[in-house]
Amino acid sequence: MALLGKRNLLPVSREADVGIYLDAGPLGEILLPRRYVTPAMVHGQQVDVFLYRDSEDRLVATTDRPRAMLGEFACMEVKDVSDRAGAFLDWGLPKDLLLPFREQGKPVRIGQKVVVAVCMDERTDRIIASARVDRHFGDGMPPYKAGEQVEALVFARTPLGFNAVVGNAYRGLLYFQHGGKDQRASGLSYGQRVKCFVTGVREDRKVDLSLDAAGYQRVAPLTEQVMAALTAAGGTLAVDDDTPPELIRASFGVSKKAFKQALGALFKAKRIEFTKPGIRAVR
Repeated sequence: MALLGKRNLLPVSREADVGIYLDAGPLGEILLPRRYVTPAMVHGQQVDVFLYRDSEDRLVATTDRPRAMLGEFACMEVKDVSDRAGAFLDWGLPKDLLLPFREQGKPVRIGQKVVVAVCMDERTDRIIASARVDRHFGDGMPPYKAGEQVEALVFARTPLGFNAVVGNAYRGLLYFQHGGKDQRASGLSYGQRVKCFVTGVREDRKVDLSLDAAGYQRVAPLTEQVMAALTAAGGTLAVDDDTPPELIRASFGVSKKAFKQALGALFKAKRIEFTKPGIRAVR
């Protein structure tokens, strides 16, 4: 069954001057506008599309990928503000995403970045954004184990650390370490996505997080992560032990110290060589 606000594989049912129509079952035929159509999209061919409503409230398909789908969270920029409706966010689609006044919490301004949940408005049956992210976390117990690496979206700073969305479903807390003096954690910013590690799951369904896995145990899995990245990149990477810490964090979600330990272990095992700059897998 085709789902609004999600990506769907739908078959081509017919062609028209304005584009092609896709068979969405109970939702009927949905237009994929001509600018998205390719020669491969022939009758019966399955097409991967996202379904939403256009400015005239009609169901429409697109091959563009939104910044977040229904039930997901993302940081989006405010493109416009209407005195009547609310704010409009850059969703990555031709039609901007409405953030109604009632879902803003604090008023927003043009150019501001806002972390929101993409949800369905029960009043209008339209897809909207909500900056009241606390209302949109899942009810179940988070399925994570200590030491597991996850991606988190930072949405608020607290005296203990940063509140973050984990797995598009759960509230996490990325703790400051060493009495709040951990500069790596305090250097994070609102709306940033960061790779981190689960340190525990509490009974209240909140996930405790840290920027680094504890101790030397982080090195072994990181070596395999580096080798997997090398394989995916064709055998070479433009990162090494001279790469700035922030780039290492963005690429592998670990500190420069941990990354250097992993490279040292791989070099000692004769699995990589340094190309200065960068590294290369040993064949």
